[in-house]
Amino acid sequence: MPKIIDAKVIVTCPGRNFVTLKIITDEGVHGVGDATLNGRELAVGSYLADHVVPCLIGRDAHRIEDIWQYLYKGAYWRRGPVTMTAIAAVDMALWDIKGKIAGLPVYQLLGGASREGAMVYGHANGTTIEDTINAALEYQAQGYKAIRLQCGVPGMASTYGVSKDKYFYEPADADLPTENVWNTSKYLRVVPELFKAAREALGWDVHLLHDIHHRLTPIEAGRLGRDLEPYRPFWLEDATPAENQEAFRLIRQHTTAPLAVGEIFNSIWDAKDLIQNQLIDYIRATVVHAGGITHLRRIAALADLYQVRTGCHGATDLSPVCMAAALHFDLSVPNFGIQEYMRHTPETDAVFPHAYTFSDGMMHPGEAPGLGVDIDEKLAAGYEYKRAFLPVNRLEDGTMFSW
Repeated sequence: MPKIIDAKVIVTCPGRNFVTLKIITDEGVHGVGDATLNGRELAVGSYLADHVVPCLIGRDAHRIEDIWQYLYKGAYWRRGPVTMTAIAAVDMALWDIKGKIAGLPVYQLLGGASREGAMVYGHANGTTIEDTINAALEYQAQGYKAIRLQCGVPGMASTYGVSKDKYFYEPADADLPTENVWNTSKYLRVVPELFKAAREALGWDVHLLHDIHHRLTPIEAGRLGRDLEPYRPFWLEDATPAENQEAFRLIRQHTTAPLAVGEIFNSIWDAKDLIQNQLIDYIRATVVHAGGITHLRRIAALADLYQVRTGCHGATDLSPVCMAAALHFDLSVPNFGIQEYMRHTPETDAVFPHAYTFSDGMMHPGEAPGLGVDIDEKLAAGYEYKRAFLPVNRLEDGTMFSW
């Protein structure tokens, strides 16, 4: 029995903040888990260090399911992003340990591969439609089979989701929240123009995706979906805030465009009605924010009953530890759909050496035992935490915008 003798929380900022949990056993085997919650990193760090780690010491590291249930059911105040991110970090680290002891990559422990690799999509964005199309052409030339399209909205100084750097995007951009201005009618006019231009330039053999970032009402989302139907979008992501899961029923009534949602979901309960009523086509919950591999597999299993596929969030605010865990999950589940992939900076890759690879539009977690990723603690120590917030939005009249 590998007994947990130590666990430590490591906070580092190689270009952006990451929180990592490292669990160590009495057999000298360690595992790592991602605990990053963008804009609230230290809240998870404290939850782990002050409330979770003391409960782990002395436990059998092989009892992943029991430890998951203990951390979830043993906390009277359940769920929520901080709690579920902390549980996810423990869960990832324990799967990493189990794989290392077994001498197998984690996907083999999950039943083996269901496919040769995971199709990923890259982010093409620009301040103008032309800029975005040029970026998309570069991704297509690199072998990507799926590309997300985002462009600036004419008449607006900035647009969330549009990066100044075409490869490395960090939305948490300031020590205190910046405030962006939003105009829905201008946005609804430019997106169909973007997709029309993309099909003309890229053809029909590449999947095109778009992220709405929760900024539309259900009827506005239905209208946009209908306008985009001639261009066959792979999905429309986060069309409207999903706290009211029934809102997606109204969108469904007005468009056949596939719908994806869930990157901010924490548990199966956030997605239950959307899945069982077939109001979405892709569930985007992540390993790190939805309770780890153990819980995400439950969400995927429920989704599989209703022909809903996975499409895990994979932005750069998730560390390479989470990306590795996601790829093991992607390779194993039968109802995988697609995986978001945003490249990390060279500094981040150096702090988190990993075995996963990209080739011809696909990613593979590699054959290293465990998750196939680690943290270089000496390098990590050289990057001090820097407080950073995600921006907030207001309408042009100053109204605080809900998204």
